[in-house]
Amino acid sequence: MSTSSVLADETALSRADRTFLKLEAAMNLIAGVVIFALVLLAVYNVVGRKLFNAPVPGYVDWTEQFMATFAFLGLAFCQREGGHIRMDILVGQFRGRMLWAAEWISCVFMLLLTTALIYGTWFHFERSFDWNAPMFSTDSSIDIALPLWPAKLIVPVSMAVLWVRLVLQIWGFGRAWRLNTDRPVAVPLIEDAATQANKEAKTVDG
Repeated sequence: MSTSSVLADETALSRADRTFLKLEAAMNLIAGVVIFALVLLAVYNVVGRKLFNAPVPGYVDWTEQFMATFAFLGLAFCQREGGHIRMDILVGQFRGRMLWAAEWISCVFMLLLTTALIYGTWFHFERSFDWNAPMFSTDSSIDIALPLWPAKLIVPVSMAVLWVRLVLQIWGFGRAWRLNTDRPVAVPLIEDAATQANKEAKTVDG
């Protein structure tokens, strides 16, 4: 059983939401795999250092490089599921069109901020990437000289995926406001703590 609060139907919006979710879920899975791999790397580094006096070369460099992966790849998936930390004390009291208008305005502000971040992080990536440089990188890590451009590229790419998700949610909240519905599709619905806990418990029980 899914713990998602996002509803679905056969409208074009919902189909777009479910189709785009496949990309978001794949990116989120990659982030999870990277976290697990880093845990294994940390264990190997500790054991290798303790027992064989042979730690992982450039362990800090590898960790710093992959931090961008699990820090950013899951952004859009988390936004789709309504998982980001936010204050629902005020918004949670709204109902109907007032609620959807507040959510729509929030998504518009996030879209503007994300657009600025895409612009800035893309140029940050470009400064470290050069087709004519060794390994296409003009800068690298201190210890084992890992090229930094892959990690820097992950940020604007992840932000671009988040940008599309925000556009879908602006569409969804705008549609919910227009229809004045209490069961909109393709957007996360506000749930109280008891409902969230109940869903999570059912998921664990299978």
